[in-house]
Amino acid sequence: MVDKLNPNMKKIQHSFLIAIIGVLTLSSCGYNTMVNKQETVTAQWGQVQNAYQRRADLIPNLVATVKGYASHEQETFTAVVEARAKATQTNVNPEELTDEGIQQFQQAQSQLSGALGRLLMIRENYPELKANQNFLALQDELAGTENRIAVERNRFNETARDYNQYIRRFPQVIYAGWFGFKKKGYFEADAASQSAPAVEF
Repeated sequence: MVDKLNPNMKKIQHSFLIAIIGVLTLSSCGYNTMVNKQETVTAQWGQVQNAYQRRADLIPNLVATVKGYASHEQETFTAVVEARAKATQTNVNPEELTDEGIQQFQQAQSQLSGALGRLLMIRENYPELKANQNFLALQDELAGTENRIAVERNRFNETARDYNQYIRRFPQVIYAGWFGFKKKGYFEADAASQSAPAVEF
């Protein structure tokens, strides 16, 4: 009787081994894809940060140019400098791109957008400033940067959505948590983003 059971046990063990190999193969393929998609999100987050940094880098020259014509607008200059400092100090770890972290980052950037909008409105009271070539060039660069920010944010949302959908699908949803793959947050449109600095001529 032992001899009769032995071949059956071997078949069961063989089937079990094949099943384990199949699961490990599927998991490995899914794991590698999750890694690739996560890296794409991280890289795109870097592009978002670069676009915002480009805007932050333009601000000192813009403030200095406006100061040359409107030196008594000190309250506005202070607001821009403080908002820029807060925006550049608000960082989100690419490994922890949660809704809360991105919202905090977005709020700091929105405050800077509002302060920049007030700075640019000063030009209406100073005809010489409106005609200054350096100011016009900076305004043009700022407009291009705002467009770049919008593009990079949209791309980030697309890559995050692709990643989030992938880790929530079967069978990835089973083992995504095992390996620490967490949902990524999104940029959301808000009232502040609808009032980005006006840079029209």
